[in-house]
Amino acid sequence: MKQEFIATNKLLEDFVKYLTEEERSKATIEKYERDVKNYMKFLGVDQTITRESILEYKESMLHMYCITSVNSMLAALNQFLLFIGAYNLRVKRIKVQKQIFREEDRELSEEEYRILVQKAYKEGKTRLALIMETICSTGIRISELQYFTVKAVRAGRIEIFNKGKMRIILVPEQLRKKLLCYIFKVKIQNGSIFVTMGGKPVDRSNIWREMKRLGIDVKILEKKIFPHNLRHLFAVIYYQAFKDIISLADILGHSSVDTTRVYTATTGTEYKRRLESLCLVLK
Repeated sequence: MKQEFIATNKLLEDFVKYLTEEERSKATIEKYERDVKNYMKFLGVDQTITRESILEYKESMLHMYCITSVNSMLAALNQFLLFIGAYNLRVKRIKVQKQIFREEDRELSEEEYRILVQKAYKEGKTRLALIMETICSTGIRISELQYFTVKAVRAGRIEIFNKGKMRIILVPEQLRKKLLCYIFKVKIQNGSIFVTMGGKPVDRSNIWREMKRLGIDVKILEKKIFPHNLRHLFAVIYYQAFKDIISLADILGHSSVDTTRVYTATTGTEYKRRLESLCLVLK
């Protein structure tokens, strides 16, 4: 007899508990939960999960999100299906040819980054300015800001635990001095230095909202304004400076160099310039 799987809130709660026990990062757990909720909203709570509904969901997402986002959401849903034992309901991700150049209209430039940071300082948003400088000068993930503690900053050495691994991030001296001044000024005695008024670590949404407001003021395209773009900018500048993809993968905490290769691609403008230089079109 064919087994039926019902999309219940209890099932989602059990999935989140499983991810927690598997020591997945907080950001990963939140993302997986959000993506599965998105499918359940499409399907309807307490409805039977079917392959047909998943394929319809996949098709509908293609009209709302870019392919990389759709694939990311499908990966989360497939993990959920594995968890509940619905192996045969999993769907394939959309195949995408490797992009050979980066999309400049979504990339934050170094000049735009500096404008954002300067604007934050000018408006007295020191914490936001330092967060942007910390991410962009070290390449850390937003979720890893919590490891910037008073003790770690004083030592200039950050030990980051993420996805079951530990890696060391060395803090540039100029950044370390700035952070120590901030610690002294706001009288932080111990623990994480980037926290909310309630004492919780700042998260992606906190930072994104503040960055978005700055971006509007300085007229930077909204689609360029998101915290992860600071990590992206670090990776691009690091690779351009040293051409060392292995060390860059280690710094970023990537398990595979293939994940890091996106930062080695040229811009669309440079790609076009190379094509033009071939002079293969007759005059």
